[in-house]
Amino acid sequence: MMPEAILVLTHTDEAGSSLTKSSLETVTAGKTLADRLETPLVIGILATDSNAAAKSLPGLNARILGVSGEAFEKPQYAADVAACEALCNAAQATVILAPQSSRMARVAAGLAHRISGSIDTHITSIQGDEAIEVTRWLYRQRIEATITRSVRPWILLIEGGVCAAYEGHEGEGELEQVAVELPELRTNVIGTRAPAHSGQTIRPDAKMLFVAGAGWTKKQADGQVHAGEAGELILSFLQKTSASLGSSKSLVDQGGDGQPVLPFLSHMNQVGQTGATPRHPKGLATCCHGEEPHVVGWRFITERRAISLDPNCGWARGKADVVYIADAFKVIAKVNELLALKA
Repeated sequence: MMPEAILVLTHTDEAGSSLTKSSLETVTAGKTLADRLETPLVIGILATDSNAAAKSLPGLNARILGVSGEAFEKPQYAADVAACEALCNAAQATVILAPQSSRMARVAAGLAHRISGSIDTHITSIQGDEAIEVTRWLYRQRIEATITRSVRPWILLIEGGVCAAYEGHEGEGELEQVAVELPELRTNVIGTRAPAHSGQTIRPDAKMLFVAGAGWTKKQADGQVHAGEAGELILSFLQKTSASLGSSKSLVDQGGDGQPVLPFLSHMNQVGQTGATPRHPKGLATCCHGEEPHVVGWRFITERRAISLDPNCGWARGKADVVYIADAFKVIAKVNELLALKA
């Protein structure tokens, strides 16, 4: 069997000065794999100034390749796929790791076609000493698949949060610039349109995931539905804590049934809806039952807490570290009050 040649493709953040967190996590995955296979590691960088971006990799024992230019400041398919192809050819890579970021996910399939390789996405672990085996979740995290392939090159998009971000130590590697022959670029990226921070509810890098269940829109102790108040409490909590908002499937489905809904929720907020599993350090479930369909997407949340009026709910049966038996309306209102005093 021919020895593997490992390449990690990375890119910079919006500021363009340093590598993204997901890129640094993929560097850790590549380093671990290269060490296990006892094969050299190559890092490829897409950046306006790849020399500056390489400073994110202090002391890394690897060959570092870079493509530089204004064309790589913003994600553009034509420029990015050409750059990735040039890096793959320069590295003569057989296994190519890249972060499961929107930028890399956009070009990875086209890159696989250009280099006559194969591709697998949403990878959660890389195992095996002789034959490389990778795992990923299927069917909303209910089935874990183990995949191995003989086709090379093999592109693997690594899910965020499965590895620690590379930190390194003192020292700086020498970067080799790779020439890229760009095609005619017929599009121009003029900017990004995104909701204001106060209106944004999906924050993958947030330290906390706040999950709202259907109980928020059910009749409360006074026999009335308080969906409007629920929405105000939740949005206020998200704004004060910068938490990310998740939801149970039952809540986001209520709109189609003509039931009260939280207007800022969509199926994008549903935990586990894309096949990706949230990996926030902390999670707080409110008005959820805690049964298997609700918690299956939570398996990689480090610290899990829940608020429920039912002491016999699923959360209380070993699926949460702490369960508060209380009214979520009152708890979140009090928490918002305390957070306002600290602001």
